[in-house]
Amino acid sequence: MATMQFYPGVDEPVVPTIKLTRSKDGSKGTASFVFENPKALTGENVDGISGLYMVDEEGEMSTKDVNARFVNGQPFALEVLYIIRSPEGWDRFIRFMERYSEKNGLGLTKKEDS
Repeated sequence: MATMQFYPGVDEPVVPTIKLTRSKDGSKGTASFVFENPKALTGENVDGISGLYMVDEEGEMSTKDVNARFVNGQPFALEVLYIIRSPEGWDRFIRFMERYSEKNGLGLTKKEDS
């Protein structure tokens, strides 16, 4: 079972919008996540968010690059950047995303180069 967590052991129920980029040689990439109105922002210990943890049967991947977006002074979204630094890292991330997508009914839309 693949899940995303802002607090270790606490699954985030909000499914993010996800955008992937990959270098032409396939050696590096990025994953950008936007969680609108995530449950993690409704608790009192919002300051306790130390990263995004992606957990599945293979283990855990994480990033500390998490930023809150505010609208009218209220927390609205969490924006996360995950940097993929190798072809093996890319393959591992894709395996996680396939599991997460299957669990949450997500699909992939490929954007063609213009």
